[in-house]
Amino acid sequence: MAFDGITVAAVVSELNRTVVGGKINKIAQPEAEELMITVKNHRTQYRLFLSASASLPLIYLSEENKPGPLTAPNFCMLLRKHIGSARILSVSQPGLERILVFELEHLNELGDICRKKLIVEIMGKHSNIIFCQEDLTIIDSIKHISASMSSVREVLPGRTWFIPHTQEKLDPLAMDRTMFENAVFPMDRPIFQALYQSLTGLSPLMGEELCIRSGIDPKKSAGALTPHEQENLWQAVEHLTEQIRQEAFAPTMFCQEQEPVEFAAFPLTKYRDLENIPCDSMSRVLEQYYSMKNRITVIRQKSSDLRRIVTTALERTEKKYALQQKQKKDTEKKEKYRVYGELLNTYGYHLEEGARSLKALNYYTNEEITIPLDETLSAAGNAKKYFERYNKLKRTEEALNKLLEETRSDLEHLESIRTSLDIALDEEDLVQVREELMEYGYIRRKGPSGKKKKIVSRPFHYRSGDGFDIYVGKNNFQNDELSFRFATGNDWWFHAKGQPGSHVIVRSNGEELPDRTFEEAARLAAYYSRGRQAPKVEIDYTQKKNLKKPNGAKPGFVIYHTNYSMVAEPKIQGIEEVK
Repeated sequence: MAFDGITVAAVVSELNRTVVGGKINKIAQPEAEELMITVKNHRTQYRLFLSASASLPLIYLSEENKPGPLTAPNFCMLLRKHIGSARILSVSQPGLERILVFELEHLNELGDICRKKLIVEIMGKHSNIIFCQEDLTIIDSIKHISASMSSVREVLPGRTWFIPHTQEKLDPLAMDRTMFENAVFPMDRPIFQALYQSLTGLSPLMGEELCIRSGIDPKKSAGALTPHEQENLWQAVEHLTEQIRQEAFAPTMFCQEQEPVEFAAFPLTKYRDLENIPCDSMSRVLEQYYSMKNRITVIRQKSSDLRRIVTTALERTEKKYALQQKQKKDTEKKEKYRVYGELLNTYGYHLEEGARSLKALNYYTNEEITIPLDETLSAAGNAKKYFERYNKLKRTEEALNKLLEETRSDLEHLESIRTSLDIALDEEDLVQVREELMEYGYIRRKGPSGKKKKIVSRPFHYRSGDGFDIYVGKNNFQNDELSFRFATGNDWWFHAKGQPGSHVIVRSNGEELPDRTFEEAARLAAYYSRGRQAPKVEIDYTQKKNLKKPNGAKPGFVIYHTNYSMVAEPKIQGIEEVK
């Protein structure tokens, strides 16, 4: 994620179309290093979100409101006093620096027109929001930086604001070809590094992107480029700077498996294989990107305790299953003991007293075998002893077969719960998973167990390209609900073959499904399964009337004997989700 100078340029372009000329209506400071400024312009209300957080500095127009505390901080009170009803004259960006300068006009206590500047620096841990006089004398800032904190620049009331040039970089919008070549090509480092270390406003990501557009390996040394490669790179840089000058931005978010990977002010060749989501504004990209990132982070944090419980239970169950399999293997000796007993009853009549073994022809295989004996017992006694061993192992095998089936069922159940945790997107989804874990004894239920908590989580709802509704269960309870209470006899059911995953139901409405709908439903079943990372997943599908649920089976478990199969890619791009 690169909030670089190009992203700032896209935000500035958007702000010039929306808030410039508008009047500040409200200023709030929701967090110590954040501002929410409400602007009225063009008969529309805009919420401008500014953050100087060291971990996540941002600026964009937000659709969400973040109210401030009951008692406003000093910096917020200062801004309200001076520019609480100011007009925004302009928003500018020096070169391609990660800096926005708001020029504001307001009336002072005497009614005279005054001008101030609000400067937002988006510079990682050095980010700040600085309030200045028109001559750039600092009135105050959201973060005070003293000489002991920075030897480059103090940010304190009374000091003069300036851009700290810690590195000599070229402004891409003001350079010519000779300046570019002299700055970039002599550097002894990978070309993508040479680009972002020589040009203002470029991130490592954009440095790589320019190389890819030019057909150059980003890791190739800048000094090793051929004249042809140098020409291609200059053309790519010139094309990019021309797009910025013309404000021809195309804000895009790049996602993989519904998880945001990156954003940029332009489509990126590097991510052409990912899902590209174009947006009408840079603000919308930023708000959606960080909202989705935050939601995924939160849900992973909240599911971590459940995931730990499931992982621990799986490890224990796998060990138990391995031990039972070993015990089952040991029972394979039972047939040998039965044969020993039979052969002793057949040939033991001539056995000498005190003999330690008996050689006899095994009439099942026509081979001679040696039978170990207890010399203190007769032939009949040894035969009885072997038959007792055989019967004991036979009983053990029968018990183990039942235990193995139960343990295998537990493993499949736990695997399905782990898949449900991977699918969960909201806290409500986790409530159902937690309820299932409590119901099967993996979590101790706290409080009264008579009433179950009402759960509002709903399955995913998609619509096929042919207009058929497709529903996807997020967990085992929803899978049962979809397959046995929601679906009707002629609806179609899809599921990844031989692995945990969601039940996918297509409402047929009594019609014959087109091939495209079958393919889309299969892709959904592949995506919402444990095989999500595989290139292809085999999918079983059948009509609902062919499904059966055995008595006492765990949620999500079904059997069927009539089905079709197909192979599908676990990709859901292009399938409409119904919110």
